[in-house]
Amino acid sequence: MPDALLSIRDCRQTYHKESTAEVAVLEGVSLDLWEGEIVGLVGRSGSGKSTLLRIASGLITPSTGEVFWKGAPLSGPTPDIAMVFQSFALFPWLTVRQNVVLGLEAKRLPRSECDQRSEEIIDLIGLGGYENALPKELSGSMQQRVGLARALVMRPDLLLMDEPFSSLDVLTGENLRTDLIELWSERKLPIKSMMIVTHNVEEAVLMCDRILLFSSNPGRVSHELSVPFTHPRNRDDEAFRQFVDHIYTLMTRRAPLISEADVEVMPSAPTNPMSLVLPPLPINLLVGLLETLAASPLNGRADLPMLAERLQMALDDLFPIGESLQLLELAELEDGDILLTEEGARFVHAEQDERKEIMRTAFLHDIPLIRAIRAVLDERPNHIAGAERFRDELENCMSPNYAQQTLQTAINWARYAELFDFDEEADQFLLDDEASGG
Repeated sequence: MPDALLSIRDCRQTYHKESTAEVAVLEGVSLDLWEGEIVGLVGRSGSGKSTLLRIASGLITPSTGEVFWKGAPLSGPTPDIAMVFQSFALFPWLTVRQNVVLGLEAKRLPRSECDQRSEEIIDLIGLGGYENALPKELSGSMQQRVGLARALVMRPDLLLMDEPFSSLDVLTGENLRTDLIELWSERKLPIKSMMIVTHNVEEAVLMCDRILLFSSNPGRVSHELSVPFTHPRNRDDEAFRQFVDHIYTLMTRRAPLISEADVEVMPSAPTNPMSLVLPPLPINLLVGLLETLAASPLNGRADLPMLAERLQMALDDLFPIGESLQLLELAELEDGDILLTEEGARFVHAEQDERKEIMRTAFLHDIPLIRAIRAVLDERPNHIAGAERFRDELENCMSPNYAQQTLQTAINWARYAELFDFDEEADQFLLDDEASGG
């Protein structure tokens, strides 16, 4: 049997931040990628999928483990592997053609060859007529097509894509995804294989031949699934829907609330309670989902894909809400379903004051950051505390962006429960007279 195009063996990736302990982002990951297949990496945020993609590209060397490209050790980037990122990463001062041809010029290819290859790929990707347009003149979908063309013009054997459609609206993302699969099925793309990172399960089933499901903290391959459908695939087909539901069942057997941090600064070990990253969810979304679940015809339990369709939400937007409610012990995720707990049902049927008391208890019990802020405020005679100390503590566990996101979510949730308030100008937490018992 010929060698796999790409082989990763027992890969472990760790990060350090200042004096904090070593954090494992990936642990014991092994995979093979063969010619002629599209492989999807699917899992919750924080499972290390994007990190693994960078290891596969040669941009990152794993802490331990081995990476082989066509049977030989991969020690760095190679022109045989191209990568497309979520952000378009185009040079705004260059035209479409100039952005596409940039890599060819760096290889010092003859001008005639650069012109021929760029013209061919621009036409193939559907950019004909836009050669002289600047990125600012293009839609998001067209800009991502330029990013694809820039990668494909190098004629790599392997194309790596990190959430390539997530920054596009639903319709333009669907159009680009369909075009890409059509070109792949018709063998018009100058590549041998693709590996795609996505949070979107349905997208993975639409595109991929094989799906690797990742668990989190640290990231591991929990399941490997072969997709049994030929292209083109029909998302309304009953077998397709059942396969998507099966994947969600596997994903919701354990559903920790984690958010993916930047590659440079990864979340701290789960033993540190302050490492819990809170999603940017307003309280009304949590309340709204609880009320929807309690009402007829759901009556306390719903299939996640069905609920997403009912609410006209993407499943991957619904997940953080369900995970937050599970964290607060107001709902549970189980085998692809979400169901109200007894406390969640009590919340729905309670008056406003009792609702706030239920949330207050849940926040203090289940959100370490909110509990820590309230404890400091209670201890101080003036009931005031600067936010900087909590921000610094969070940044020891996660990236600054996620620290700020977590802090803002904690503020919004605590305000609803009247646990404390926040003075943005003074950058201080404070208790009002009622909250402090004064």
